[in-house]
Amino acid sequence: MSDAAALFSDGKAYERLMGRWSQRAGAQFLDWLNPPRGLRWIDVGCGNGAFTEVLIARAAPAAVTGIDVSEGQLAYARTRPGTKAAEFRIADAQSLPFADNSFEAASMALVIVFVSDPLQAVREMARVVNAGGTVATYMWDFPNGGFPLGPLIQGVKALGIAPSAASNAEASRMEAMRGVWEQAGVQAVETCVIRVPIGFTSFDDYWASNTVPMGTYGTAIAAMSASERERLKDYLRKTLPIAADGSITYEAFANAVKGRVPE
Repeated sequence: MSDAAALFSDGKAYERLMGRWSQRAGAQFLDWLNPPRGLRWIDVGCGNGAFTEVLIARAAPAAVTGIDVSEGQLAYARTRPGTKAAEFRIADAQSLPFADNSFEAASMALVIVFVSDPLQAVREMARVVNAGGTVATYMWDFPNGGFPLGPLIQGVKALGIAPSAASNAEASRMEAMRGVWEQAGVQAVETCVIRVPIGFTSFDDYWASNTVPMGTYGTAIAAMSASERERLKDYLRKTLPIAADGSITYEAFANAVKGRVPE
């Protein structure tokens, strides 16, 4: 997951950019999973702990281990009030440093497109979860416009600027995610779409939140000239759904998949 480590190294900045939307999606994801309380969880690619905090609050796990490749993200995760019960450590999703059957459930929140080999990551999750345990993920639907930064990305592309994506966006398609789960040998595979309202109080709030200088598009915008940024702002003011009071609201959506480790 070296791409993710390079793109998302600042946990505080990521919180404003994406953490809050991750938590909203994560709450719906957990409602759909409806897991028993008291399980031993591994949160793969936990980032700055946004989902880990929701997991602890809503699923009351017996224990949670969050792993990520970015120490900067993990440092922020450890500061969250709701993650004191979790253990965080550096590790790669494709080579988990745990014995077979170490956990009873595995989650991977908003990570799969940053993993170079999603199938290997799912196999690893299934390996460290005991028989009958849950292995699940959710990811913004990039190809179909479900990403919270969708309007901004459209604007950047409209200006003729197309930064090379460091992620495998196609891995977020529902059929791709289901296919990976089935190839990994996970059973009773189910899917759902998670829809999340995205809202900002004003255009300035929108701009400051979405142009945090991290990730593929945030770094591209930071490298723009002042005139290019003004052109982008003009485009967004014309295309965003700006209400009479100046607020901006639209919908993002993520694909989710879950399955059970074979008995």
